[in-house]
Amino acid sequence: MTDSSRRPLAVFDLDNTLADTAHRQHFLESRPKDWAAFFAAAPEDPPLAEGIALAVRSAGDCEVVYLTGRPERCRRDTLDWLAAHGLPQGRVFMRGDADRRPARFTKLEILRRLARDREVRFLVDDDELVCDDAERAGFRVVRARWAARSAALEEAQEREGRT
Repeated sequence: MTDSSRRPLAVFDLDNTLADTAHRQHFLESRPKDWAAFFAAAPEDPPLAEGIALAVRSAGDCEVVYLTGRPERCRRDTLDWLAAHGLPQGRVFMRGDADRRPARFTKLEILRRLARDREVRFLVDDDELVCDDAERAGFRVVRARWAARSAALEEAQEREGRT
């Protein structure tokens, strides 16, 4: 049962939704992938104007929360990046450092947990598989299609459970 007395949630992904990862995707194209360098470069991600504007607007009606496939060890850099780019304060849900499940599984699990006692107004994400599964589960989805698609990032999200 949801608590209708509290503001609904607007749930935002980070990578390629709010943060442009193009400059660090080359770390995922090498063999083996350089995960340490990929995540170490995240603080330098340029903001994606469309996603940032949507998050800021959403804060007027909703509590903004962030749902990312980034590992927990990236929390400090992630919080600093959100603050540096003027994003609304909000809870940040991250995958455990050892969790290698596909993003669509980890994110849907958290969305369902959030929806137990709050209305989830919508999810904003660039990962088509996450969006498809969330829609099938009854969530309203805004597909973040304003960043360039990356096959390397899609593989990392789905097959390697890394972001």
